[in-house]
Amino acid sequence: MAWNQPGNNGQDRDPWGSSNKGGNSDGNKGGRNRGASDLDDLFRKMSRKLGGLGGGKGGNNNDGQSGGNNRPPVQFAGGRIISLAIAAIVVVWAATGFYTIKETERGVVTRFGKFSHVVQPGLNWRPTFIDRVTAVDVATVQDLATNGMMLTADENVVRVNMNVQFQVVNPEDYLFSVTNPNNSLRQAMDSAVRGVIGKFTMEKILTANRTVVRNETQKVLEETIRPYKMGIAIVDVNFQEARPPAEVQASFDDVIAARENEQQSIREAEAYSNEVLPLAKGNAQSMIESAQAYKASIVLKARGEVASFSKMLPEYRAAPDITRERLYIETMERVLSNTRGEVASFSKMLPEYRAAP
Repeated sequence: MAWNQPGNNGQDRDPWGSSNKGGNSDGNKGGRNRGASDLDDLFRKMSRKLGGLGGGKGGNNNDGQSGGNNRPPVQFAGGRIISLAIAAIVVVWAATGFYTIKETERGVVTRFGKFSHVVQPGLNWRPTFIDRVTAVDVATVQDLATNGMMLTADENVVRVNMNVQFQVVNPEDYLFSVTNPNNSLRQAMDSAVRGVIGKFTMEKILTANRTVVRNETQKVLEETIRPYKMGIAIVDVNFQEARPPAEVQASFDDVIAARENEQQSIREAEAYSNEVLPLAKGNAQSMIESAQAYKASIVLKARGEVASFSKMLPEYRAAPDITRERLYIETMERVLSNTRGEVASFSKMLPEYRAAP
C-alpha cells in the first residue's frame, strides 16, 4: 500500500506509521525535512520499535497540537547509543586484526581458505574472520629421525638409525603441496635408507662405508622429494648407528674387535717404520759420504805417488844406486821425524856386541 495516499489532506505517512499533518517541527509544511533531522527521526523511530525508548503514547501525536513532534531527549540518546555501539564493534574488529610475525617466521595468509600471499616479519594487519594467518618457521633447522631393521645386499639384517636435518624454504609449498610435510619426509627418508642399505653388504655398512651410505642416502632423498615441491631443503643426513641383531651381536663384536686390532697393529708398524726409516737412511747416507771421501783421498794420494814415481823414473834410470840411497834416506827421515830417540856410541855402550876383527 502506498505511503502517501491521494486525498489524505496532506497527511503523508512514513514507513513507521507516523503522519505528517500539514507540517513538522521545523515549519516545512507538506513534506519531510531533508537534512540531518531526518536521520535523527529515523533513529528515534528505530528506538521506539526496538525498545520503546519513545516514552509511551505521547510519542506519536498526529492531532496537530503544539508539541506533537517534540521528542524526549532519551530518543536522541537511543540513536547515539546504537551509533556508538556500531562504531565500537568496528573498532574492536579492526583492533583484533593486528598481529606480529617473528624474525624467524613468515606468515602465510589465506582468504576464505584460499592462499593469498606471504607476509614478512613485523607488525601486520588482517581483516578478522576473512583472512587467516599461519606462521611458519623458516630459520630453525629441524630434525627428523628414522630407524628400523633393514635387509642388506648379502641378505643379512641390520638395524639402522639415521637422522635428517631440514629447513623450510618455501612456506606456501610447505603448507599446501602435501597434507603432512613432516610425515611425507619421514616416509621418503625411510624409503631412501632402505634402498641404499640394500646396495651394500653388512660388513661394509658396519665398517668402512658409513660415509658413502650417508652421502648416497642424502642424494636419493633429495631426488625423491623434489617432484613433490614440499618447500623444504635437506641440510644434512646423519648416519647415527648401524648394528646387527642382538642374536649375533657378540660374533660381530669379535669381528670388529679383530679388525680394530689389525688396524692398530698396522698403525703401530707404520709409526715404527716412520721413526726408524729416516734414521737408517741418515746413517746410510753418512756412511756413503764417508766412503766417497775416503775413496777420493786414496785416489788423490795414489795419483800423487804415481806422479812422484813418474817424475823419479828418469833419475833412477840415470843413477840407480844413488836414487835408491836417496829414497832410503827420505823414507827414514819421514819415519824418524815423529819418533823420539837418543843417539849413543855403539862401541861404548855395547862392547860385547862389537864384531870380531
